[in-house]
Amino acid sequence: MTASPGLDLAAAQQALDGQPFSRLLGARVTAFGDGGATLEIDVRAELHQQNGFLHGGVLSYAADNALTFAGGTALGPYVLTGGFSIQYLRPATGRTLRARAEVVHAGRRAVVRCDLHTLDDDGTATLCAVAQGTVLPVSVP
Repeated sequence: MTASPGLDLAAAQQALDGQPFSRLLGARVTAFGDGGATLEIDVRAELHQQNGFLHGGVLSYAADNALTFAGGTALGPYVLTGGFSIQYLRPATGRTLRARAEVVHAGRRAVVRCDLHTLDDDGTATLCAVAQGTVLPVSVP
């Protein structure tokens, strides 16, 4: 994927690393540009809820960031999530969570869709949630 001028995968990962919570989760941007972004998190026991599934808050975090990074490929580096909704389809289990987001429409704001999959040890992907949101450009002082 290619990105907007001045934005690339390394810059996207640097921005993500600037978020202490993202560092705590071990999140990484694995694709960035052309209206899309992919964020991945290795699943570990501390991220589970009481029934052994990946906590819904982790899925929401991944959707939020993937949506915003994808929106940034269309609107530039200074963006925020304006809002999003998420639908959980099935309990999330596996070794890796992958949130892949794509811009559906960009103008003064971007509408972005995100599919969240878990990957098993053999690489099998299972869709566990979908999200859609709005990304807004912001002025930096």
